[in-house]
Amino acid sequence: MKIKYLHHWNITYKEAVNIQQQLKEKLILDDKQFPGRISAIAGADISYSKQDDMFFAAVILLAYPTMDVVEEVSLTEKAPFPYIPGLLSFREGPALLKAFEKLKNVPDCVIFDGQGIAHPRGIGLASHMGLFLDIPTIGCAKKRLVGVHDEVGVEVGDYADLMLDGRIMGAVLRTKKKVKPLYVSPGHKIGLRRAVDVVLSCCRGYRIAEPVRRAHLAVNRIRSKAATSC
Repeated sequence: MKIKYLHHWNITYKEAVNIQQQLKEKLILDDKQFPGRISAIAGADISYSKQDDMFFAAVILLAYPTMDVVEEVSLTEKAPFPYIPGLLSFREGPALLKAFEKLKNVPDCVIFDGQGIAHPRGIGLASHMGLFLDIPTIGCAKKRLVGVHDEVGVEVGDYADLMLDGRIMGAVLRTKKKVKPLYVSPGHKIGLRRAVDVVLSCCRGYRIAEPVRRAHLAVNRIRSKAATSC
């Protein structure tokens, strides 16, 4: 899979913030370029080593809507950027993009375990990676980073708007009864309603959408294998 390289990664905190502010203006937050039919969807996740600064990235490409595995790629490398709240994409992005480069097929959409535009500067991991990948991306996070919302209904598919400064930044979505909701927000080349629909259509009885759940299981396997081989 080809990647659009928009900037280098060996940067300072101030440079990273400036890059976010510039790239935010390039985001497309509607469905005009979303494919009429999805046939393949990917999930991406990263897991960190408990012993050192190594981390493990995995991308799982699934057939849609069956969720059968088409491809699985992974990458292990050291974190190039320190952990700084709001700048997660500069820490995790390089490894994820190298993993995506290994894909033989191009997904129609990617769901990330992270934020889309529901981010302090409006450009979280899913949005940032979406610009590099140049395909529709969705942020599907387990925790809220910004905004406020009303109580979410108890039924699967119920959601509340995630509001920030009077704007709707995402949806707090119930994907399974009696478990905490997820925080869904558009990443790039997709609108909020479509993002919610896609996430729901990928849920298979778990809280986490299946593409991200499979990617999460993959990185945990890779991390465990690396730990036992040390």
